[in-house]
Amino acid sequence: MSSPMENGTNGEPARKRLRTSHACDVCRARKIRCDGNTPCAACSQADCDCTYGSEANSRGKTDLILEGVLRVERFLHEMNATLATTPYLDRHRPPIISPVIGAASIGRGSFSGSSLADLHQNPTISNIPPLAHRSRTPLGLDEPHNPNNLENAVLDSWHTSTTESVLNWPHFDVFPSLRHDYVSIFQLEQSRPPMRTRAATMYPYVTAEDVDGILESFEHAVNFWYPTMSRGQLGQMRLIITSGAFDEDGPHTCLALLTMALGCASEAISALTLGAAILSDEEKKRRAGRRAMGDIYFDSALKKLYVAHTGVSSTATHCLFFAAVYFAFLRRPLQAWEYIHAAAAKCLLLLSYPPHDEPPEDQERIRRIFWSCYILESDYLAELSSLPLSGIARIESSIPLPGDSYHTHATPLEEEQSSLYFLACISMRRLLNRVHQLLYARGTGASMDNARFPYVVAELNHQLDEWRDVLPAAFAFTVGFDCKPTATEHGGFLRQRYLTCQSVIYRPYLMWMLGGVYGEGGTGGPASQDVLKNCKACMDACLLHILNLRGFAQTVLVDTWICSLSMAGAMLVILAACRMPTLRSLIGPDVLAAGHHLRELLEGWQRVSGDPSSPSVDQSVRIIGEVDRFIQQVYGSGASELTR
Repeated sequence: MSSPMENGTNGEPARKRLRTSHACDVCRARKIRCDGNTPCAACSQADCDCTYGSEANSRGKTDLILEGVLRVERFLHEMNATLATTPYLDRHRPPIISPVIGAASIGRGSFSGSSLADLHQNPTISNIPPLAHRSRTPLGLDEPHNPNNLENAVLDSWHTSTTESVLNWPHFDVFPSLRHDYVSIFQLEQSRPPMRTRAATMYPYVTAEDVDGILESFEHAVNFWYPTMSRGQLGQMRLIITSGAFDEDGPHTCLALLTMALGCASEAISALTLGAAILSDEEKKRRAGRRAMGDIYFDSALKKLYVAHTGVSSTATHCLFFAAVYFAFLRRPLQAWEYIHAAAAKCLLLLSYPPHDEPPEDQERIRRIFWSCYILESDYLAELSSLPLSGIARIESSIPLPGDSYHTHATPLEEEQSSLYFLACISMRRLLNRVHQLLYARGTGASMDNARFPYVVAELNHQLDEWRDVLPAAFAFTVGFDCKPTATEHGGFLRQRYLTCQSVIYRPYLMWMLGGVYGEGGTGGPASQDVLKNCKACMDACLLHILNLRGFAQTVLVDTWICSLSMAGAMLVILAACRMPTLRSLIGPDVLAAGHHLRELLEGWQRVSGDPSSPSVDQSVRIIGEVDRFIQQVYGSGASELTR
């Protein structure tokens, strides 16, 4: 493979055959056979309106993915309402939500002919309840532990899925080296030496060709994932850099320096899907030079960031957000969080009090920065759940999604794909947040009730598949141990998001098995084939999440710290499952390659990203190595010796 893109067999995954036009809107949305009658048999049985008129082949890629977002949001809203009004469900009743309800609502023409800008006008979106606060219990603090009651200990700690909470499971008491010399993530990061700043302000010498190359890397990387900078802005940044007009301490100068810093970082981590180890010495030297240049630009920007803190404008907010992204590249999560929080606060302020003379482009920019902060804040909360909330989750259901009149890229195709990718990431992040809320929120999470969670799990997994089905061809992916390469690197990254969500959705089954509820002598009786199948779905998702990891640019530049922790958590879940013979038999031999694969990737990314290395990532790599050693022992010889 000679490029960061994963090429499919014909350059593009095969698309499903479009349904015939005689299917009604409801059956088309539910993806079931329609008899073509009026009303059709399915609608008659479900007692819903049966309408025709939305031709399957008349919708473009934008309409398809937005329809999927709307469908997911509506189903989740109805699920929230059902759980709120029905605290206990009989285990033999039908699923919590009939798919017909949501599909019928969509089939009434509420979404026909929509565009990116239209989605926020639909009342379904604005009625989605905000993300609930999750309980927060860091490793070793206030976590009840009773060695004589494994089930209660496991179930009580399952309200959060952070790696630290997983490491605190009693299943790992027999592996003391896992916790030996462990330092909490916050303490590790808080005790790091402060960043060194240069006594004198320096600006690298760059030619016009260098500037074009760096800004092009920024456009194809950072501005593709978080399309917040318009083409007009990018031209303005180029003018500032090439003219050397750095003396002015205005927000535009600060933004230009940050843009160059992120462009240099994008060049430093590009094309790592084959692995950092294969880079030539000359290439490593070139990347190190770009990384050093990025640090110089960032150092210069930091000295001007006071204008962003004191200013109240979309440009000032932009500066704070880009500073957060660069701190994420430096693998400094606390500093990244601080600037995400600051950018989110300005977004809330400008959205609450929009200036009367604000151009539409500035309004759209603030909304896009808002959604970018929403994604990153949620990702950091997944591993540091006690971080203070910025407040954006409380209003996310009322903020319009990205519009389609904001020009971010040189070609219409790349601009469209960037918008769709951004929307897919927003939708997935919202789905992940609802999964945590519905399954794991303390006191209300369905995972604590084995009579409720099977129905919630089934519905959430249905919504996850709905999200996947409407992805455009450029981002489509297959799932399995023999899955095909994706057409683009971005599809590979979205597959990782999908697998993360799937593992969290199915984890309650694994929890109850590990807690002794199912199985021989369990309070729930012997584990049924359905329970075992769903446990396997969780374990397969964890293992596939590990094995499908590559040097995706977004992962390396923005998510290395988050990724290292989530991968350590996935390895711990697999180790816990390996200790139970019934579950161990469901895990394939691919697990024996997981640890080496992860260590090679994470250590390579640390080298490419430069010094200082992240102590959190280093600790995660150590834990992954220890977990891998135990998996090799337990999987190969069984857990009998360890459980005596």
